[in-house]
Amino acid sequence: MSEIVFGTGGWRAVIGDGFTKGNVQLLCAGLCRLMRAQGVGDRGVVIGYDRRFLSLEASRWAAEVFAGCGVPCERIDREAPTPLVMFAVQSHDKPYGLAITASHNPAVYNGVKIFTAGGRDATREVTDALETAIAAAEAEPIPAMSYEKGVELGLIRAISSFNEYIDSILSLVDVEAIKKARLRVALDPMYGVSKTCLQTILLTARCEVDVIHERHDALFGGRLPAPNVDTLRALSTFVVENGLDLGIATDGDADRLGVIDDQGCFLHPNKLLVLLYYYLLEYRGWRGPCVRNNSTTHLLDRVAEGYGQFCREVPVGFKHVSAGMAETGAIIGGESSGGLSVRGHIHGKDGIYAAALLCEMSAKTGRKLSGLYREITDRFGEVFCVDADWRMTSERKTEIMERVFTRGERPDFPFPTARVSYEDGCKVYFENGGWVICRFSGTEPLLRAVAEMADEVSALQCVALWREFLSL
Repeated sequence: MSEIVFGTGGWRAVIGDGFTKGNVQLLCAGLCRLMRAQGVGDRGVVIGYDRRFLSLEASRWAAEVFAGCGVPCERIDREAPTPLVMFAVQSHDKPYGLAITASHNPAVYNGVKIFTAGGRDATREVTDALETAIAAAEAEPIPAMSYEKGVELGLIRAISSFNEYIDSILSLVDVEAIKKARLRVALDPMYGVSKTCLQTILLTARCEVDVIHERHDALFGGRLPAPNVDTLRALSTFVVENGLDLGIATDGDADRLGVIDDQGCFLHPNKLLVLLYYYLLEYRGWRGPCVRNNSTTHLLDRVAEGYGQFCREVPVGFKHVSAGMAETGAIIGGESSGGLSVRGHIHGKDGIYAAALLCEMSAKTGRKLSGLYREITDRFGEVFCVDADWRMTSERKTEIMERVFTRGERPDFPFPTARVSYEDGCKVYFENGGWVICRFSGTEPLLRAVAEMADEVSALQCVALWREFLSL
């Protein structure tokens, strides 16, 4: 039976263990089988890849299988951000696309993200069908054609969507306002793929741009390619020492955003999402709901309510956010991990577009990010979010699954409980408006706990109670 199983963000595996040429080509053979069954095989796919070890090679392995199956493929001709791949699927009107990436996972991982028509993250229904098709393909020899032969027959074609993608983002932000603000920005691609696109956009808007951690390093400088308070210390120091307006970081494949404010403080993605939603409502005059996953701040709900809107809660996984946005007509959707999407662009998260919109927000409001966030909390109240995660063995995961999700055991919290949801993890909603959730990661062998309360002590207490209860 195939070991290829899709989680919340595609298929990811350790290089040389699960991520092998054989498995990459098996996955593509399964996708070809699925496309033929759906009658879209002749319309082809888009293939993109990032800077990870073997990503370039894996994009060629994939193309060889599509060519061998007679499915035309358009392969982006250089390393590319995942949102650019999604944009190409959308703009080239392809039924499917894939990006060779493990996103923000450690360097020992690689993987494949699958996109469907319109550049959307593949839904669970699609990945379930794909897993079935992969199992069927496993029983037969994998058809593959040499890359050179595929090019010669026109089944493999190199494309470049960089200009289209960059121009699309520039058309969606107020470039003139950013020019007038003369922002001084530090960019940290985290050794990933955002530099070319994001630096081009910022320089076009006449920002002064300094770049750190830009070289190609498949080990990501020995750190996790995920923008958080720990991994962005160098960016924070750079912003403060050079008196810059802000620092912008993107994860390994540039679909997530991390921000350092003018004071050198890490701006948690929860705050960033609230800031951008508030900006769209208050300063751009947009109206519409928002969508967040179940581990993301409820301050969004308060902001939405303040403007006569509502906030939809969905399970973790950006495919759920995208679907929720389509269903509700939301103007923004996002996750506390740093991914967000804004109406009118691609149907997925895009750290590059989010960064450009952030610069517009700073320019048009004339406010420092720290001051603008205080404007929001003065009106809607402050919340404090605390999170933690613990590495899991398969045995411990099985034990905790049995206790928490089968028997329904949980800590005795010192706050009256309004309700409990097991839709995705175990989320306890308190009568005071706070909440705590405990769930397994869909991309790494981790158990995560997140709490949000009106004061930091209570939030820390909720996470500590989960840790003590499960002896973590």
